[in-house]
Amino acid sequence: MGSAQKCQDGESQSGPGLARRLATCHLSPYNPAMSDEAIVLNGRYQLLERVGSGGMAVVYKAQDRALGRIVAIKMLQESLTSDEGFLRRFQREAHAAANLTHPNIVTVHDIGQDGHRYYIVMEFVDGRTLKQLIRQYADNGRFMPINHALDLTVQICNGIGYAHRANLVHCDVKPQNILVTHDEQVKVADFGIARAMSQATQQLTTDQVWGTPQYFSPEQAAGEMPTPASDVYAIGVLMFEMLTGRLPFQAESHTALALKHIQEPPPPITIYNPSVPKQLEQIINKLLAKEPAGRYRTAGQLGRILGAYKDRSQAETGTVYPAPLVAAHQAQPQTSVSLPPTAVSPANIPVAEQKTQIYHHLSADGDESPTQSTPAQRVIRIPANQTAPGNDWTAIALGVIALIALLGLIPLWLMVYLAWTG
Repeated sequence: MGSAQKCQDGESQSGPGLARRLATCHLSPYNPAMSDEAIVLNGRYQLLERVGSGGMAVVYKAQDRALGRIVAIKMLQESLTSDEGFLRRFQREAHAAANLTHPNIVTVHDIGQDGHRYYIVMEFVDGRTLKQLIRQYADNGRFMPINHALDLTVQICNGIGYAHRANLVHCDVKPQNILVTHDEQVKVADFGIARAMSQATQQLTTDQVWGTPQYFSPEQAAGEMPTPASDVYAIGVLMFEMLTGRLPFQAESHTALALKHIQEPPPPITIYNPSVPKQLEQIINKLLAKEPAGRYRTAGQLGRILGAYKDRSQAETGTVYPAPLVAAHQAQPQTSVSLPPTAVSPANIPVAEQKTQIYHHLSADGDESPTQSTPAQRVIRIPANQTAPGNDWTAIALGVIALIALLGLIPLWLMVYLAWTG
C-alpha cells in the first residue's frame, strides 16, 4: 500500500512520485504489517481499497460482512496509537460524531478496536470532494456558478449547524472534508476533530487545537479555543474559494499564513470574480471578520441568511445574476405583457417603447445567453410606471356629472336675476 501524507494545500495524496512528495511535505511513509486486502477488522470489516489519507488517519473503502454493505473506515495511523492522549481524543471525537444524525453529515455506524488498530466505521459516500469540484472548474477556466455555490454552502451550513446545536464544533472545515454525491447532496465528514463545548471541555487548557492553516480562523491561528464562529469563518474561506478558485490568503509557510489570518483583511472577492453581487460580497466579508463577534454566530444562522438571499435574488431576477445585472433589474422593476405576433409592430408600439432592450438569463453553467422568443408569442417588457393607452371612463363620468351640475344652475341664476331686476 502507498503512504499517507498531507501537503501544504491540506489535501492528502498518494500514487506515483511518492518519494518526491514526501520529501516536500516532510512526512514519513505509512507501512502497515500486511496488505489492505488481507486486513479484516474484528472478523467483520474487509478492507477493499484506500480512498483517502491524512496525517491522523487513513480512510478505506470496506465491506461489512455482517450486513453485506459497503462502508468507509477511518483508521488511526499506527504510529499514533502509542500516544495515550491522542487515543483519548480520538475515542471522544468518535463518540461525539456517532451521536450526529443528519442528511448533510456522514453517518457513523460503528466504533471499534482490533488490537493496535483503532477505527471508525462510516457510511460510504459515492461522489467527490468539494476540493476536487473546485479544481475541476478551475481546470476548465471557469468560476463555479453562484447558484451552485449557494446550494452547496447552504447544505454545508445545515450539517454543521446541526452539530453546533448539539454543542459540537467541527474545527477543521475544509473542502477535503466536504463530500458531494452525484446528485449534488453534501455530506460533511471528519467530525473526528470535533470537541464538545461543555464547561468541562472548555477548561481543558492543555487540549491541542486542530485544523488546517489555509482555513484557520484568526482565533485558532492564535491558539485560542475554537467556537461555532470559527467554523463560520472556515465556511467563509470555502465560499471565497468556490467563487474564485483560489484562497483568500496564501503564504510560503504555515506561520506566515497564520499571521495573515490574524492581521490582514481579506481581498475583495470581486477582484478575482467581478460577477459576484455586492450583497453577497458583503456577506462573505462578514464571515471573514477577524473578531468572532463580527461574524454570524452559528452555521445554522448563516444557512438561513444565505437561503433568504438566494430566494430573494431569484424572486427579483428569475435567477442569481452577476452584480451589474442585479442592479439593472432592481433599478427599474418591470412587468411582462404577452401579445400575439401581429400586435408587435412599430406601428402598434409608441415611440418611447420602440427603444431596444436586451435581456439575459443565466444558463446552468453560469454563462449569459439572450432570452429567445417562441413563434407563438413574443414578450414585451413595459416599465411598471407606464401604462398602455386607452379610454379613461372615470374621467369621462366625472366630466358628465360636472356638466349636469352646471346646467342645473341656469334656472337658479335666472330666478335670482328676475328677483333682483323686478
